[in-house]
Amino acid sequence: MRLAYDPSHYRDNTGLKETIDNVARLGYEYVELSPRKDFIWFYEYPKVDKQLIKDLKRYCSDAGVKISSVLPVQQWSSPDELERQAAVRNWKRCIEITSELGVDLMNSEFAGDKSRPVESEAAFVRSMEELMPLFEKEGINLNLQSHPNDFIELNIEAVRMIRALDKDWIKLVYSVAHAFFYDDGIGDIAKQLDEAKDLLAHVLIADTLNHKAAFGLRYIINPPNANVTIHQHLNPGEGEIDFDTLYRKLREFKFDGIITNSVFAYPDKPEWSNELTLKSIREGLKLNI
Repeated sequence: MRLAYDPSHYRDNTGLKETIDNVARLGYEYVELSPRKDFIWFYEYPKVDKQLIKDLKRYCSDAGVKISSVLPVQQWSSPDELERQAAVRNWKRCIEITSELGVDLMNSEFAGDKSRPVESEAAFVRSMEELMPLFEKEGINLNLQSHPNDFIELNIEAVRMIRALDKDWIKLVYSVAHAFFYDDGIGDIAKQLDEAKDLLAHVLIADTLNHKAAFGLRYIINPPNANVTIHQHLNPGEGEIDFDTLYRKLREFKFDGIITNSVFAYPDKPEWSNELTLKSIREGLKLNI
């Protein structure tokens, strides 16, 4: 099992070298390279040259940190064809960068337009047809997650889509903070993990509240009928996720993929947040690492 840290707490005001140093200081051997403005940002063409790749490799080597995965988020499922083409172009560059870093895994989201699911699915499949040969050429695996407001939100639909692609190098990311979107407000962790079992390769750890609870008033949105999608990435124990069941199921599965600290809510106190989350992971999974 690889225990990784998503350094989103440090992405706004911390340079790349300092970010990697912080990952090591917090006690991690692996970093999940999530979006950041000075490397690969949401929906944009990567702002990366050969020198920056060399620098990042040196930062990681000096800190004793390895990159577990590179995480780009692009609109590769957009029903807008020009937007989709731009996303595929960006993805190709992201794959090149990942290969040059010597990393063999990327993870991402389905994206697309929730209000146009059929068109978004068609766009996603079209993008994958273009990109899969490049993934295979570079020897890079891919883990995918459904995300709130993506054209796929339900866990079972993410599993079905991955099965439809029918590639043994494409697996599932399970984001704990999305559990109440994965089954429309029920949050049945055991069922969701059972659905995903043989495809499960990566688990993102964070807590959240059930957005459907309290007559839909767990989060109060004004006006009440506003078209928004909301969730959180809190420390374990601060929301309503059943972590006892989560950890029990992962132990039963003898899960041996990637576990990532995916708490984003406390950039003002990341050390405190990490202490709580890392303690939860280690105790819950009975880890010595």
